[in-house]
Amino acid sequence: MDDEKIPETPSASDGGRHSPRAADRILDTARRLFYLEGIRAIGVDEIVRQAGVTKPSLYRSFASKDDLAASYLKVYDQEFWKRFDASVAAHPGDPHRQILAFLSGVGERAVMEGYRGCGMTNAAVEYPEPNHPARAVGEANKRELRRRLREMASGMGTDDPDTLGDGLLLLIEGAYISGQLFGPGGPAASVARNADLLIEASVEPSSPSR
Repeated sequence: MDDEKIPETPSASDGGRHSPRAADRILDTARRLFYLEGIRAIGVDEIVRQAGVTKPSLYRSFASKDDLAASYLKVYDQEFWKRFDASVAAHPGDPHRQILAFLSGVGERAVMEGYRGCGMTNAAVEYPEPNHPARAVGEANKRELRRRLREMASGMGTDDPDTLGDGLLLLIEGAYISGQLFGPGGPAASVARNADLLIEASVEPSSPSR
């Protein structure tokens, strides 16, 4: 997740009416703090302080902190699929190159200073409750990613697309975690190369995708 700037506080009062910009500042601030520090570690008092708004403003926009956390992850989910879909669009009809393009980006981000992994993976660890709204967003993302990876693996011509797709998913999740553990110079930088080796070992040389 890229560092985000918090929009400036409006110079004029809205006369007591709720300002959409207040909601934007709250969400932008929560996104930054939740990603860097963890959702449970950040309270609403810190969010409203850094956003420059009042606590009533927060609760007019978000029913609870759980609702705010789910909103943060919904934005995260949208940004994730933008990156994924851009990699797919860059190599039409070639799932092998599509996934390698996506993983090259993952590998680059995962060895940057301040990298905190995948916000949705982190949220799943923080919230083991199956019905928690934040976890639900993350689970839906991961299930859809698994489905797409298996579908892409099928397009590569492997005899066992489910196993290859799951292997790619495990590599991705491993990059998210190892990026936090090792930082710059860590093994996450080679996630695309390792995925390539896995694909090469799983797909027959005579396959149409080769």
